[in-house]
Amino acid sequence: MYVMAIDQGTTSSRTILFDGDMKPAAGAQAEFDQHFPQSGWVEHEVDDLWNTVVSTAREAMERAGAKAADIAAIGITNQRETTIVWDKATGQPIYRAIVWQDRRSADICAALKEAGHESEITDKTGLLLDPYFSGTKVKWLLDHVEGARARAEAGELLFGTVDCYLIWRLTGGAVHATDATNAARTLMYNIRDGHWDTAICDMLDVPMAMLPDVRDCDGDFGATTPDLFGAPIAIRGVAGDQQAATVGQACFAPGMMKSTYGTGCFAVLNTGETLVKSRNKLLGTIAYQLGGKTTYALEGSIFIAGAAVQWLRDGLGIIDNAGETQALAENADQGQDVIMVPAFTGLGAPYWNADCRGAVFGLTRGTTPAEMARAALESVGYQTRDLLEAMRADWQGAGGDAVLRVDGGMTASNYTMQFLADILGAQVDRPTILETTALGVAWIAGMKAGVYPSQDEFSRSWALERRFEPVMDVAARDGKYANWKRAVKATQVF
Repeated sequence: MYVMAIDQGTTSSRTILFDGDMKPAAGAQAEFDQHFPQSGWVEHEVDDLWNTVVSTAREAMERAGAKAADIAAIGITNQRETTIVWDKATGQPIYRAIVWQDRRSADICAALKEAGHESEITDKTGLLLDPYFSGTKVKWLLDHVEGARARAEAGELLFGTVDCYLIWRLTGGAVHATDATNAARTLMYNIRDGHWDTAICDMLDVPMAMLPDVRDCDGDFGATTPDLFGAPIAIRGVAGDQQAATVGQACFAPGMMKSTYGTGCFAVLNTGETLVKSRNKLLGTIAYQLGGKTTYALEGSIFIAGAAVQWLRDGLGIIDNAGETQALAENADQGQDVIMVPAFTGLGAPYWNADCRGAVFGLTRGTTPAEMARAALESVGYQTRDLLEAMRADWQGAGGDAVLRVDGGMTASNYTMQFLADILGAQVDRPTILETTALGVAWIAGMKAGVYPSQDEFSRSWALERRFEPVMDVAARDGKYANWKRAVKATQVF
């Protein structure tokens, strides 16, 4: 028996079939085009999302030799905040999907801030008033697509994040629902009280009739239509990608933290039953909602992690592939303290400074590609410490004994992971299964379907591939971090 995990991401869709032991058995992946019609605008063709999901699901089934009857349940995880509005009767989108990276609704956010609404919105949703989130994207669509507002007010249009649209299509329009983790990223969902917020929807001029039903991550999301995979398959798990990774890393205890290192980095800290209102520009959010119980988290995002290594390769041409950075960093001159602040697109949490730009400090005539490679890798550790320091300041549960579980492409670098442990002064754990996002939603769906173990058993099944313990002395750690803080300050002043 298998569980199907659909992972619909920003640049590609993937489907993985996990076997009865929660091990990946077969998978398929398909990329699709990104569209940039104007500066700061990012869009996807909605049909590209749908078609790649269906094709990869069918391909994964074929590779595993599985039929619909062999699949106990489907779990869906997805790029968060990306916004789709479609016709309730036909399923036809009124516009392309507006991607989470899109900044077109900045003026709407500015107007809401000017009107004094930010404090109320943040208090209810845990989010900053930023174009990143879905609510202002919906308002933009209703204001700019001809006839959209009248149709929405007449009850003819539906809104959903990507998971919601996929559920609607997979069930043939029978289910218009999302889960709590995705709802929590829309700017319209009150995560304290667990419902769509009428006052915020009024501020955004979004009719409540457009909004989906909100269910637990392990809720009943209907079943696929028989024509898709040969027979109906139940949809029993849904979670946004970073929340799914938090579950996949079994970060179920308050104080546990996972960090995903890809192009950027997303760190999520479990805060249990406590919704922490950040004083340091982190996001309060829902980590997961299982069996009617909500677990909260603090989240921080780093814009540039692996992208700094890509810049060494594509921008400077000093490496041919990312794997070279490990040996270069290990052979760098220990006498040079080169610091790279990779603010190529500004700085994320806890600074949220979109205007500053990157810089390299400490260059000498003796600086070589080795020192530059080391600086790029170490910038990931410094930025993660920024997030952990902010989390500690916001919530006493994020103490010095914090456990960091890591996943993503950069975790393959032992040098980077060791430096991360050293600069944090904390244990860094790398799991055997790095497909944590897909694993997390697969476990949710499989647990609900009765083929996977309970939460406690799943936690015990989490397997460590390697643990990195801090070995740097406290004085060196604090001295290096102080230099980083000075470099960041100089970058923002410039």
